[in-house]
Amino acid sequence: MTVNTPTLETKRLVLRRFTPEDIPAIYEIFSDPEVNRFLPWPPVSSMDEAREFYQAHYGQAYQKPAGYYYAICRKGDNVPIGYMGLGVKEPYELGYGLRREFWGMGCASEAGRALLERLTQDGLPYVTATHDVNNPASGRVMQALGMTYRYTYREQWQPKNVSVLFRLYQLDLNGSHETYQGYAEKYPEHFVEDTEKSV
Repeated sequence: MTVNTPTLETKRLVLRRFTPEDIPAIYEIFSDPEVNRFLPWPPVSSMDEAREFYQAHYGQAYQKPAGYYYAICRKGDNVPIGYMGLGVKEPYELGYGLRREFWGMGCASEAGRALLERLTQDGLPYVTATHDVNNPASGRVMQALGMTYRYTYREQWQPKNVSVLFRLYQLDLNGSHETYQGYAEKYPEHFVEDTEKSV
């Protein structure tokens, strides 16, 4: 696989690479403490930190031979309102986030469907995603994308160093695949919840 973040379009959105011109938008996305609560990184607190964040997470990523590291933009102004990304090695984990004012509008699901279609074309076997049990809205996005709950595990989440219960979801794209067991093997506390509680 040689593709790296090909541009995708949906009815309302453009998924494209972040550029240095997007640093103010990166600041808007990643500085909000409420948005950041369920993201793996500490909030950025200045434009300089936003610039460093771009270099660390996107500038370097786009030098790699393959990957999917998107800015989610509205078609009208092409300004990033969120991000979506996925690595091309196991566990093929999907991650995403949106500015707070765009929550509940279906943007993450819309972007995710476009990305899953491309991943299927590119031959990825399956996709996983995890969400904090205290963030069920993220789980509903996973369900909207056709992903199914597999198990829950507890991780001492770094670099925030907090104990988090995560729910793992998975969707097979090309062929049938066993549930990814990497987290269950790594973290001693793992179990399957009642499906009525995993939403």
